[in-house]
Amino acid sequence: MTPPATDLIHAPLTRLSEDEQLFRDGILTFAQREIRPHVREMDEQAKMPAALLTQLFELGAMGIEIPEAYGGSGGTFFHSVLAVEALSQVDPAVGVVADVQNTLVINAFLRWATEEQRATFLPRLAADTIGAYALSEAGSGSDAFALTTRAVRSGDEWLLTGRKLWITNANEAGLFIVFANANPEAGYRGITAFIVERGMAGFTVGKKEDKLGIRASSTCELILDDCRVPASHVLGEVGKGYKAAIETLNEGRIGIGAQMVGLAQGALDHAVHHTRERKQFGKPIAEFQAVQHQMARAATDVHMARLLVYEAARLRDARLPFLTEAAMCKLVSSEVAERVASLAVNLFGGYGFVKDYPVEKLYRDAKIGQIYEGTSNLQLQTIAKQLLGS
Repeated sequence: MTPPATDLIHAPLTRLSEDEQLFRDGILTFAQREIRPHVREMDEQAKMPAALLTQLFELGAMGIEIPEAYGGSGGTFFHSVLAVEALSQVDPAVGVVADVQNTLVINAFLRWATEEQRATFLPRLAADTIGAYALSEAGSGSDAFALTTRAVRSGDEWLLTGRKLWITNANEAGLFIVFANANPEAGYRGITAFIVERGMAGFTVGKKEDKLGIRASSTCELILDDCRVPASHVLGEVGKGYKAAIETLNEGRIGIGAQMVGLAQGALDHAVHHTRERKQFGKPIAEFQAVQHQMARAATDVHMARLLVYEAARLRDARLPFLTEAAMCKLVSSEVAERVASLAVNLFGGYGFVKDYPVEKLYRDAKIGQIYEGTSNLQLQTIAKQLLGS
């Protein structure tokens, strides 16, 4: 399913191959049929039905890049981006579940796991096990390497102690990539990634956060109290977790970009439909030039953000540098999502301010795009460093 690298770069960025178009259309059709009827209920209850998660696995949307030999779809990173975008067009809360699974957890296993670890865990991640990525802590958000969770070797095990915050998918996950420092004296060079399974002694999923947006996606605290992790569950090398975190998050930012593009497209679609149907002063408001110009700018913004996301994803699949492009696509797409969702609320008027209509939820959902997996300020800093060499 992977085209040659040269084809990936020289093909027009928005031109999808037949395979990619069919894949994206299939995910979007599923989302419109199976997810859309439950969006408001999931948001109000702050919960995603287990049956929906099962459907995502059956669809193949939770193991996209996992090789077919391990039960996955054998797709590309670009396929993962298309899936996240399509799901987020209907509900960004569902989109981020697939995003963390594919762009963070599975990619970390594909790059850093031993063959034994791949054979053990990838089939589970493809079939029925949700993964979570546990890096953030109370005092370690943007400054990720300030984490205080500790790992102490004890015979054939490691004992992990600390607390993680803001962990997406935590309530449903059966598998966690947890970052802890095995050698605090070495600073960030002591950070190590561990594979932690739900049910391990000393591991507890704590408080579930009551959030502004993407409410159906769980965000929880993790509590590690001498959590006993087999030495065979170290992901990569001891002391190299910082590298795994950096490289995986760079890819994850493209996934968040895709989530925000999907959200923005969903808001724009609702706005287009509403302005055609809503009449004021005897004609649809879509016929007023002021509305037309706002919509034209919104459509241009969405297209621009999508170009950036697709470029970053294509570069990643081609194994070319994509750090700056990943930062740019996340920065721009998160701003576009908030702007377009806000416009949709405005165009809906009073209807846009009530929960009976979908755009107020998308407006709430958009805010997180400028915060998680690297704030907008961090993206600006990354771009500036690459540009100025400082």
